Amino acid sequence: MTTFSELGLGEKILIALRELGYDEPTPIQAQAIPAMLGGRDLIAHAQTGTGKTAAFALPILTRLSTELVPQVLVLTPTRELAMQVAEAIFRYGKHTAARAIPIYGGQPIERQLRALARGVQIVVGTPGRIMDHMRRGTLSLDAITTVVLDEADEMLDMGFAEDIEYIFQQTPTTRQTTLFSATMPTAVFDLAMRYTRNPQHLSVVSEQLTAPRTRQVYYEVNPREKLDALCRVLDVETPSSAMIFCRTRAEADHLGESLQGRGYLAEVIHGDLSQAMRERVMKRFREGQAELLVATDVAARGLDIPDVTHVINYDVPGDPESYVHRIGRTGRAGRAGLAISLITSRERRQLQIIERATRSRIQRLKLPSLADIAARRREAFREALREVLEAGDLDPYVLMVEEMAENHELVDLAAAAFKLLLNEVEQEETLVSVEGDGAGVEPGMTRLFLDVGRSNRIRPADIVGAIANEVGIPGKQIGAIDIYDRFAFVEVPNDMAQRVMRGLMNVSLRGKLVNVSLAKPTDRSGTPSR
Repeated sequence: MTTFSELGLGEKILIALRELGYDEPTPIQAQAIPAMLGGRDLIAHAQTGTGKTAAFALPILTRLSTELVPQVLVLTPTRELAMQVAEAIFRYGKHTAARAIPIYGGQPIERQLRALARGVQIVVGTPGRIMDHMRRGTLSLDAITTVVLDEADEMLDMGFAEDIEYIFQQTPTTRQTTLFSATMPTAVFDLAMRYTRNPQHLSVVSEQLTAPRTRQVYYEVNPREKLDALCRVLDVETPSSAMIFCRTRAEADHLGESLQGRGYLAEVIHGDLSQAMRERVMKRFREGQAELLVATDVAARGLDIPDVTHVINYDVPGDPESYVHRIGRTGRAGRAGLAISLITSRERRQLQIIERATRSRIQRLKLPSLADIAARRREAFREALREVLEAGDLDPYVLMVEEMAENHELVDLAAAAFKLLLNEVEQEETLVSVEGDGAGVEPGMTRLFLDVGRSNRIRPADIVGAIANEVGIPGKQIGAIDIYDRFAFVEVPNDMAQRVMRGLMNVSLRGKLVNVSLAKPTDRSGTPSR
């Protein structure tokens, strides 16, 4: 099995790949990277979602010189793809001094002018805006050593043929040229042959995929509100056994810790865990001691988990094959299964690619509201109540009802008992939104504000530990914990709020003295108030 370290990439690039959780190259990466590092021109027939961005970005970053002039030009058909490619290059090259800029229409040109004036090495853009800067004299292609055409077939379909030829004619003839295309019609092949020298031909085309017969849905969310959106979905779906997929190990660790801090029974599995730890995690999940398993794609390979009711894509996978592999873990042996994806606006295109590749429709749903969550809890309570009625053995409680019925109506008695058991108070007190993030305070809980956050290296475990040690409240009674850069929120039972505030007075977390107060709704300006 080829590894990234065997492909000749720079050490700083390899460090970034390890941090991102990339364990092994895809077929197109294993073929394209050595060829590009060797200086060959390429004509690559590779579908979107096969890892082609890394296939050209990694060798480009390895060969890049430190001179702050445009050395690499990547042409894309759309601004969305230009942003995605530029972001990927930034992630792969975060330990290097590489500077990349996306250039596309619809963005203020002044911002692009300032970035170009400061100096860049990699320019990613759409043909129209690239030509605009060339004519203005703000982008010189004289020092270009590599040109990449990404999704060449789509660029020609969109009518960019003349623009591409004009741009090629302004670049040095000694350049390295790489063309990636999902299809290879005659027009694309002719273009490639005109502007490449003795190219190496690569073809990695995936077979048509078939998604399992599982209901597939997605929610579109703001990136900053993804965790809250996930919690709402979990509260409405109440899965008994769900796998939640993240793109990298770091993201899996962070999400698992956040879910545990909010009181969910979650475990995390990824490639950094020892075999003994993996076995303990899987034992807890199979035996129902954990309801949620947060995993990366590589760690999930080979796991035998027969009864997963839900698969949740916290991060949209990079290719259709991974999507099919993920959602195939639910809906087995004739059981009903549900696959849920949380996407941002930038990931719409990737979801469309997955739909085309799998020939399946992924239904868009509206994110559950706080009222939906409350209704689901009441329905769960009804189901539990029916089970108690069917089990019988209610004589002691019947006697209590008969005694109280002398002074109260039976309907009122039942309603009061339900309210007490559900631990609910009036809606305007419990369903208040704080900090503008869409989070709702749990019924029967009070939300507290702490003036420490991520900048103080605070973790959910620190807050839980402080409350448990200083106040004596068991960790399982502590509710949701939300940590921001300079502050945090924690929910505690209503009758313990004052006790927690007194107990944390003059307590230090990570060397910082904590101030605790009642959280209040966000003011009209959107800034947090206390």
